[in-house]
Amino acid sequence: MREERTDMTEPHETDQKKPLGLSRPGRLELRKTVETGQVRQSFPHCRSKAVTVEVKRKRTFTQDAGGLLHEVKAPVPDLAAAHAEAAAEEAGHAARTLTEEERAARVRALKSAVQADFEARRRHESEESHRIEEEARQQVEEDIRHKAEEEARREAEAEARRKSEEAALTALIQPRRETTEEAREAPRQARGAEAAEPEARGVPHLKAVPRPAAAAAALAPEEEEEAERATKRAAGKARPALAPKRLEPRRRTGKLTITQALDDSEEERVRSLASVRRAREREKQRARQALMEAGQKIVREVVVPEAITVQDLANRMAERGADVIKTLMKLGVMATINQAIDADTAELVVAEFGHKVKRVSEADVEIGLEGLEDAPENLVPRPPVVTVMGHVDHGKTSLLDALRATDVAAHEAGGITQHIGAYQVVLSTGQRITFLDTPGHEAFTAMRARGAKVTDIVVLVVAADDGVQPQTVEAINHAKAANVPIVVAINKIDKPDANPDRVRNDLLQYGVVLEQFGGDVLAIEVSATKHTNLEKLEEAILLQAEILDLKVNPARLAQGTVIEAKLERGRGPVATVLVQRGTLKVGDIFIAGSEWGHVRALLDDRGLPIESAGPAAPVEVLGLNGTPLAGDAFSVVETESRAREVTEFRQRKLRDVRVSRGARGTVEQMFSKIAAGEAKELPIVVKADVQGSAEAIVNAIQRLATDEVSVRVLHAGVGGINESDIALAAATQALIVGFNVRANPQARELARRDGLEIRYYSIIYDVVDDVKKMLSGLLSPRVEEKLLGHAEVREVFAISKVGKVAGCMVTDGLVRRSARARLLRDHVVVHDGKLGSLRRFKEEVREVKEGYECGMSFENFQDVQQGDVIECYEVEEVAREL
Repeated sequence: MREERTDMTEPHETDQKKPLGLSRPGRLELRKTVETGQVRQSFPHCRSKAVTVEVKRKRTFTQDAGGLLHEVKAPVPDLAAAHAEAAAEEAGHAARTLTEEERAARVRALKSAVQADFEARRRHESEESHRIEEEARQQVEEDIRHKAEEEARREAEAEARRKSEEAALTALIQPRRETTEEAREAPRQARGAEAAEPEARGVPHLKAVPRPAAAAAALAPEEEEEAERATKRAAGKARPALAPKRLEPRRRTGKLTITQALDDSEEERVRSLASVRRAREREKQRARQALMEAGQKIVREVVVPEAITVQDLANRMAERGADVIKTLMKLGVMATINQAIDADTAELVVAEFGHKVKRVSEADVEIGLEGLEDAPENLVPRPPVVTVMGHVDHGKTSLLDALRATDVAAHEAGGITQHIGAYQVVLSTGQRITFLDTPGHEAFTAMRARGAKVTDIVVLVVAADDGVQPQTVEAINHAKAANVPIVVAINKIDKPDANPDRVRNDLLQYGVVLEQFGGDVLAIEVSATKHTNLEKLEEAILLQAEILDLKVNPARLAQGTVIEAKLERGRGPVATVLVQRGTLKVGDIFIAGSEWGHVRALLDDRGLPIESAGPAAPVEVLGLNGTPLAGDAFSVVETESRAREVTEFRQRKLRDVRVSRGARGTVEQMFSKIAAGEAKELPIVVKADVQGSAEAIVNAIQRLATDEVSVRVLHAGVGGINESDIALAAATQALIVGFNVRANPQARELARRDGLEIRYYSIIYDVVDDVKKMLSGLLSPRVEEKLLGHAEVREVFAISKVGKVAGCMVTDGLVRRSARARLLRDHVVVHDGKLGSLRRFKEEVREVKEGYECGMSFENFQDVQQGDVIECYEVEEVAREL
């Protein structure tokens, strides 16, 4: 937009015009209405771009009363004037009107401030762009320098490798060169002798023309063989006292330069590396041909694993792949070159080719993990491992709290223990006892069995007021199966209805004979709340441990059992491990089931970091690559390669087991069976805080299955509910169960979008109850008949367009039109169907009661006779429960 600085005038009413002139003194010119500038715009990956910024100004004119045009300027905020006016109004004075000079001065000051702010902003942007460019330039220079260093390192390695190869080749061809020199020297000496003999007789002769060194170096293979034979003959006649001097120079090393090529000092050439390789290959070929002519076959020892491809088997036998395939076809096995065959078939193929077979198994990688047996002189006493077992709510955790002087039971959900807790108690005498606290709920059978497996002594807690209960019997059976001694703790003796004698008598029924009855089982009456007889219980445990004589070697690689495993945010997979042999240290490489890792940190039972853990010490281990299963074996190995090899083998085994059970790839089959009515399944995704809880939940809900309905656990793991769990549940419309875990925000949003239900629990029997109700809803309802009444057919009427109508008398109950009816003839059911009509005096009625007459007809049935009985009934569907 162009601006003109001249004032435009309009004619007055008197038609008088003013002369055209400048509004202010100066020269006539056009000012720019666009202010331009450049700023530097930054982009990702250290890129920037210069952008031009334009500020356009627009002028507006208006016409006054006299007809003259005046410029309309935008109002400029005057903060100082506003403050002054506000102050004046507060004082009660009228605001003073600014003069034109003051207003113009303020406008100029505001414009200069705006211009200064714009310049400062441009300067800051320019500095920022220069800084980004400098950082990008430094990054590029750093990349170039790193690349140059890498290239230099590679060239140095290549040069060192080339020199080592040349030295090896020189060492290989040196004996052949010396043999060639001897062969060349022998004819020369012979010719010299022949020339000297005529000279001695005075006969002139022609001197032998020496062969050029280059020609001598380029001997044909036949000439080389002839020279070797001459050398052998000369060596057989007369062996020289000294080795002949080397006449030809060594093979040139390094790059060939122009100076070296034009230098005449090198009179002879040496054999090339290609020539040496060809000669060596010819020797091998001659040796192979000689063996074949002699009828001898090279017999190799072929290592055959459990599964091997045809190509790999051919390579190990040094046979052609086509020959191996032909042999397989003769044996009736059609296989391609890349197809895997089993060990038995591979053994037959190897036998056909005449080689020796060495069978190996993939499980051989686990050989040696347990280590050698310890020498008796290296064994030292260790603390006993005691497992506290018993029925739910008999005071196991409270008794352990009293021994540890802590309060764990108050923090358990629902007042029951749902995890295996491992603790170590230090007695006043300095002796240590390791306690394992197991849950008593019936769903935690696997946990109790696992606790009895790794323990030395079982403390059976029985409430004096409740006696022996089902889980008490189960704990006794676990202890007997593990061949572990039992110490009975009769708890709650402080209650008014306590009866310890009844407990002793009840234990006799299950094979637990106490010392009072001539047995070998100790029984201590204790009270966890009153701290009664706790010292006697500790003495009984130590006495039993002394009888067992528990000893172990602490100076060896650690081994143990994973008691519990979980996934914690910020710490990753965490495993509670009971060290059984050796000493576990920070930095060790270990294997836990199908997972491995480095020990990053060790925490004791109170959460304090430690550097090492000895035998019978329960510790939390951080540093696993994944979450192991509770009950997995724990072993420390020497190298990472061994750990990877063992864990990869175990993961393959687990994968094969899942595939064989149909854990994957059967979702479509599940839906097809449900649609066909063959099975009704409830898909569930279980996520828990620890591995033991997930295992207990899966076992508990799977026991609810019947022949008609069942539970399919699509996935069970530890950690919070994430997006992958929601995706799996959305694909199968499964229920998501969270046990002491929560879903992250992204998972919650996906579940809300897909309409999925996430249920959170903290007590395991709440999970079992809800799943039981859902399975009951999947059950087909039970059909029950409700008898309404009977009617006797007195007369049968044939009506056109309607058919036969039975005139009946309701003898008992009532007859309802919407109900079903059976036609009985001589107490035999002739027809079972619905009533077509129910009339009384030509009117359709809903029901007819006892003692009234009515007319009835059946749908699609006309064979009604006088004397028949019609039985009316209703069908009701009653919901079933598991």
